[in-house]
Amino acid sequence: MKKPLAVVAVGGNALIRDDSHNSIPDQYGAVVESVRHIAEMIEAGWDLVLTHGNGPQVGFILRRSELAVDEVSAVPLDYAVGDTQGAIGYMFQKALGNELRRRRINRPVVALVTQTRVSLDDPAFQHPAKPVGAFFDEVTARRRQKELGWTLMEDAGRGWRRTVPSPDPLEIVEHGVIAELLAQGCVVIACGGGGIPVVRDEEQRLSGVEAVIDKDLASALLAGQLGADLLLIPTGVEQVAVNFGTPEQRWLDRLSVAQARDLIAQGQFGAGSMQPKVEAILRFVSQSHANGKDACGLITSPAAIRDALLHKTGTWIGV
Repeated sequence: MKKPLAVVAVGGNALIRDDSHNSIPDQYGAVVESVRHIAEMIEAGWDLVLTHGNGPQVGFILRRSELAVDEVSAVPLDYAVGDTQGAIGYMFQKALGNELRRRRINRPVVALVTQTRVSLDDPAFQHPAKPVGAFFDEVTARRRQKELGWTLMEDAGRGWRRTVPSPDPLEIVEHGVIAELLAQGCVVIACGGGGIPVVRDEEQRLSGVEAVIDKDLASALLAGQLGADLLLIPTGVEQVAVNFGTPEQRWLDRLSVAQARDLIAQGQFGAGSMQPKVEAILRFVSQSHANGKDACGLITSPAAIRDALLHKTGTWIGV
């Protein structure tokens, strides 16, 4: 019998517990912890593609590049995304491979540098709104804006940051290769940071662009292209809630597509927190259903994945 396929989208912030634990060894320790729960899925019979965020890690690369600008050439943003795909992919490849061997599970783990096609006609390129990199005081920010042509924004009273476009993902370029690796029995780590943003010209040549792609939207696109059965987004809570943080707070076990859309329209999930995760799952589920596939999404905490897959916790969307 063919195994069910899940795409599991781990956030880049999950690798960093706090500002005092952001070193490479600290991040690897967080990965070692998280792969225990992922290995349980594989042990339970799932085929799996692991995707991951990279926001803080790209910020570190850009900051190092800024500090060393008088010594070495700056790192373009698309190459910074590629750098983090390699480094974070290596962490997961090593840690998950070790965990599977400890459990006597013979499955190769492969980390794949992945490109995501976008369109230069995307409105995001006219309105760069995604903050990246270090915080600056206003004087330094204005100087960078003049010297480097950056667009900037003041970020929640913490200082000024560079902003870049965040266009909609249209195609995971390597999705066919990922499907072949899955067919060979591999666990695949792909689409890190939403993928390296690229555009395709009339002669089908790819070029990188200065942008970042939402990791959950890219994961939803990849899950759809692969015909996955499940898009799982681990987060900081076991379930999604309505009226979060109020006396009327209520945890949600399951949501239909229509119910989820209504709650988004009511502003229940927070545009900068849970809402993007729910929207990504809705995109995946809706597309899957349109293609005649009975797929669904799940949001829960990493430690609760096993119980969530048994429908004991978590929030299921599209069931």
